[in-house]
Amino acid sequence: MRLLFVGDVVGKPGRRILAARLADLQATHDVDFTVVNAENVAAGRGVTPSLGDEILAMGVDVLTSGNHIWAQRGIEQYLDDEPRLLRPANYPPDAPGGGVFHGRARDGHPVTVINLQGRVFMPPIECPFRALDDILDEIADPSAAILLDFHAEATSEKLGMGWHADGRVSAVVGTHTHVPTADARLLPAGTAYCTDVGMTGPYDSIIGTRPDLALHRFITGRPARFQVATANPRVACALIDIDTATGRATGIEVFLDPPGPLHAPGTADADIADRIFD
Repeated sequence: MRLLFVGDVVGKPGRRILAARLADLQATHDVDFTVVNAENVAAGRGVTPSLGDEILAMGVDVLTSGNHIWAQRGIEQYLDDEPRLLRPANYPPDAPGGGVFHGRARDGHPVTVINLQGRVFMPPIECPFRALDDILDEIADPSAAILLDFHAEATSEKLGMGWHADGRVSAVVGTHTHVPTADARLLPAGTAYCTDVGMTGPYDSIIGTRPDLALHRFITGRPARFQVATANPRVACALIDIDTATGRATGIEVFLDPPGPLHAPGTADADIADRIFD
């Protein structure tokens, strides 16, 4: 069985490139189940009910999220109404929605998707490691494919989660930092792992934001209203192969689509340097 995971979709450029490329990715790679992180789809911050519906209608099975899940109006009711949108499971138990989804892949095999959020350099919530232990205690089928989206800032915490989950879930994929890491691998007990799959959105940017606006904030120390950049959009993907007899991963590949070098002359927003202090 093959799972497709798509890293953080950022704003309209991310939604557009996902809509343009997803069906081809699913067909080309014979995907059985698709998960997309929707943490930043609404102008870079959170997800609205209408945008959640829009992405699910593209052929996505589950949406995950992270610390920006509460940013948009109406999301709390939508979380209660739409079980395919997850918020991190380690929020307090009275939070709207849920952090675990149980479903089936195209071939009928059971799939569980878990969404957890880190605590290092992040808002303080309940322990993700203990939350994972509690969730796994409730999963009866040892052959189920289990995908964990760990939305966290610190690479050490993400690696810790990979080793903590090794042999107990099929894959741990990191999100939140928007920069793809070159460490996709199989851990010793059969869990596929990547510290961060990367961002689905404009790569001529600073993690999705217009470079001039982000630079203004870095250089001056003064606040600036960020805007999503537009140029050089890519889809950040993880393809995970899973043995349906054991639930263990047999392979993981992480890449950007369309392929090719990120340097794309002529595509960046013009005269960025001249606009830094505008």
